[in-house]
Amino acid sequence: MSMNSFYLKPHFHSFFKISLTFLLTFSFLSLQVKGQSTQKEKHEFEIVKYNRPEGNSFLGVGLWAWPLPMDYDEDGDMDLLVSCPDKPFNGLYFFENKSGDKIPVFEPPIRIGDAIQQIQVSHINEGAKVTIPGKVLNDFKSQLDKNPEELFPAEELLKGLEKKPRFNQWKMVDYEGDGDLDIVVGMDDWTDYGWDNAYDESGNWTNGPLHGYLILLENVDGKYSVKGKIQAANKDIDLYGAPSPNFADFDGDGDLDIICGEFLDRLTYFENVGTRSKPIYKEGSFLTNHEGTIKMDLEMILPVSIDWDGDGFIDLVVGDEDGRVALVRNTGKLEGQKPVFESPFYFRQKADNLKFGALVTPVSVDWDRDGDEDLIAGNSAGYIAFIENLDGKENPTWNEPKLLEVNGEPFRSQAGENGSIQGPAEAKWGYTTLSVADWDNDGNRDIIFNSIWGKVEWIRNTGTSLEEPKPIKINWGNEPMKYPAWNWWKPRPDELVTQWRTTPVAVDWNKDGVMDLVMLDHEGYLAFFEGISEGGERAVLPGKRIFYGEGASVYTNRNVAQNEESGLLKLNNAEAGGSGRRKISLVDWDQDGDLDLLVNSLNVAIFENISQSTDRVVFKNLGNLTELRLAGHTTSPTYVDWNKDGVWEILVGAEDGHIYHLDR
Repeated sequence: MSMNSFYLKPHFHSFFKISLTFLLTFSFLSLQVKGQSTQKEKHEFEIVKYNRPEGNSFLGVGLWAWPLPMDYDEDGDMDLLVSCPDKPFNGLYFFENKSGDKIPVFEPPIRIGDAIQQIQVSHINEGAKVTIPGKVLNDFKSQLDKNPEELFPAEELLKGLEKKPRFNQWKMVDYEGDGDLDIVVGMDDWTDYGWDNAYDESGNWTNGPLHGYLILLENVDGKYSVKGKIQAANKDIDLYGAPSPNFADFDGDGDLDIICGEFLDRLTYFENVGTRSKPIYKEGSFLTNHEGTIKMDLEMILPVSIDWDGDGFIDLVVGDEDGRVALVRNTGKLEGQKPVFESPFYFRQKADNLKFGALVTPVSVDWDRDGDEDLIAGNSAGYIAFIENLDGKENPTWNEPKLLEVNGEPFRSQAGENGSIQGPAEAKWGYTTLSVADWDNDGNRDIIFNSIWGKVEWIRNTGTSLEEPKPIKINWGNEPMKYPAWNWWKPRPDELVTQWRTTPVAVDWNKDGVMDLVMLDHEGYLAFFEGISEGGERAVLPGKRIFYGEGASVYTNRNVAQNEESGLLKLNNAEAGGSGRRKISLVDWDQDGDLDLLVNSLNVAIFENISQSTDRVVFKNLGNLTELRLAGHTTSPTYVDWNKDGVWEILVGAEDGHIYHLDR
């Protein structure tokens, strides 16, 4: 495969360079004008920048990165296009390699169009072919998806499927070496897996596995014919979802092998033990190196094969779920006839938008006690990071997120095989959501967090290090132990467990000098868990439903907050996988001396505290702060006062891992 195979013909080159320059300039100016216009009309959420142009950070888009590695600007080096299909950072983004280095620090992303769903690139001898289900995108560099050519009716492959595939990936390859281009479709099948709440009492998943198949469409005289599923070791190749097929001579023996991704984090190699014209595939095995099985950091991975560094060996460029993209480099060495790849190296870019993974959950706090507001944040991967405010200005300069460590290793909460109510396909997710407070009253700020498990835990800050997480203790007294009815596992008698992925707000609500918790209880009601001291240790009492609501419901695509006939405020009325998910914060928004409620919504909804007594607090829903959608799944609000005027501003972590600020 030639590195020049994707170059346009010479008489198109000048035209293309002019067109590209115009396209990028127009896109940039359009975004700038849109931002200026919005600011003049009314206050709107603005994405938070690093404000550190000399720095760099992980290259990233929003949730889900579909990479298209190529020399997009025709200057002889490898750039990256990345399609991001989620909200709010939806788009097709160009990361330019200006240095020409094999491992560059890319320029910040430029949005060149809307996201293109299920987009794939196949680097073959004929050049690069960019495809979507059923179509090839001709003149891609200049036209993007505006000049599609029909290849085969995509809906034909969906017949008989009970569930629509989440991954429908079309690759072009001369499968049997006869000189024409065939199609291999990687498609997952969720029929057996189902989705939600299918564990037995021992934590075993009782639904079937997740499937991912490769379907061959053979080119016969210019027309495509379905030849069925590709096999290895005389059985259908069946990956754990999201198969992402890549065909190349990975072992250097002259025929085409296969490397696939999966819904989780591994890469599977299928050696061609037949010939170029009559491929026969050996049983698949995971790629390994001296560190063990090669794994990506998160899941829903998307590998693309290409000789990235021009050394003659086919590498993998892999998109990760949190928007990052990594190079998995082929060393050119073989072990047991299997190619040896390096562990993933996540690309870097010049620092631009402040970002921490996906579904970021920031809390503003002066963590390092230097007088300005830093951020402590969780994310979908289950990490917790310290994001340092470097200057305390009205528009702060930020350090790159630093993963907090426990016992010398980055802390990470993960579901594993049975920690997510939605099944083992979510093994790598953690969904940490948190608050920061001095839980044990020793003068140090601790971290109180919830996660995919629904266990409410705390990480003690000794002042010099962080201790292993411990459960928040609950004293049930004469009440029966309560936890979500759909949990297959039972908590310990003194362990507080509630709905998953919902914020535990640590606050001295009753102002008695002991930290309390305000959060969703096991049935989705907002509840007050009074803090007590037992034998020198902190604990809470069973949650009291003292919060009532007035006003409209708050909708996201996942759940709804509603008021019961009794008036009690129920922030989620769904069950199992639809439960929890509420991110909340408490702040005196209107400066009237009581605490109002911030709730995740399309962006953030304000619930004003309009009446408060010991046993009854009434919140009135004032609705979303703006009309801007920052959520697909959820957002996570906190509050700041960066301009130090005594009026709280809103900061919100969004689905895309970026952080957005609303000035008042």
